[in-house]
Amino acid sequence: MEQVVIIGSGPAGHTAAIYAARANLKPLMFEGFMAGGVAAGGQLTTTTEVENYPGYVSIDGTELMTKMREQSLHCGTRIRTETVVKVDFGKRPFKLWTEDEMIETRTVIIATGATAKRMHVPGEEQLWQRGISACAVCDGALPAFRNQPLVVVGGGDTAVEEATHLTKFGSKVYLVHRRDSLRASMAMQQRAFKNPKLEMVWDTVLLDAEGENGLERVKLQNVKTGKDSYLEARGLFYAIGHTPNTSFLDGQLETDEQGYIVTVPGSTLTSVHGVFAAGDVQDKKYRQAVTSAGTGCMAALDAQEFLHSDEHAHA
Repeated sequence: MEQVVIIGSGPAGHTAAIYAARANLKPLMFEGFMAGGVAAGGQLTTTTEVENYPGYVSIDGTELMTKMREQSLHCGTRIRTETVVKVDFGKRPFKLWTEDEMIETRTVIIATGATAKRMHVPGEEQLWQRGISACAVCDGALPAFRNQPLVVVGGGDTAVEEATHLTKFGSKVYLVHRRDSLRASMAMQQRAFKNPKLEMVWDTVLLDAEGENGLERVKLQNVKTGKDSYLEARGLFYAIGHTPNTSFLDGQLETDEQGYIVTVPGSTLTSVHGVFAAGDVQDKKYRQAVTSAGTGCMAALDAQEFLHSDEHAHA
């Protein structure tokens, strides 16, 4: 019987593992095998340079996650490269299934993250992280994008926020949206429309990303006229939302309408006692490595407190 099982291996999962291991809870982590279409280590493994994680002026995303993994192991975490495919939170101990076996545990920390939605246009695969990104906040300040024309695709708050953020770095930012009005809040829209470096491209969809060694231009199509056009661009940012990796829970925890796990404010407690959630799987607002790590720490401390009070209750 396990004390703590951690599902997921991004900054939230590893921080939870480090804290739980140091509290002598002997955590078992399932780091996932290409879960959510992403390698163990989570979304940071799809990022080349990370410049906003404290302690590193600049570090490769995969290298940062490798260091976190080494630290988890060093503290005593056992890590298995398998994906949890099914859970039963109906009664304790909780049951978790991988492809091969069933595990019982007293507490669970879910840190499975969220996967940025991609558009899968021609050219995306070759140019991913060579001009195409799904995180303007993470990548916008990179030297390759400075004083260059940039394109953002989307129409919600995130898209407007990211486009506005990119105007600090790019020479010009085009916000491409398939409709003729934005879904973003009025305050954000007004701020965007006033920004001289931001230009709206209405009624338009992305068809293609082109370039030799990096992104050079995007092909667009006006949905009303059917006319194709090209925009010179060194950066293309998707801001069309994320999909939280919660389908394996099969509705056993309370989630919001988008599938993010609902936690008690100021904690990592979920709708099931003894199950905790950390990182992007429960955070659709900040979605940064450092905030994920912070909630990972909280989850381990919450789990430790739960186990402690549980022992006293049964003493």
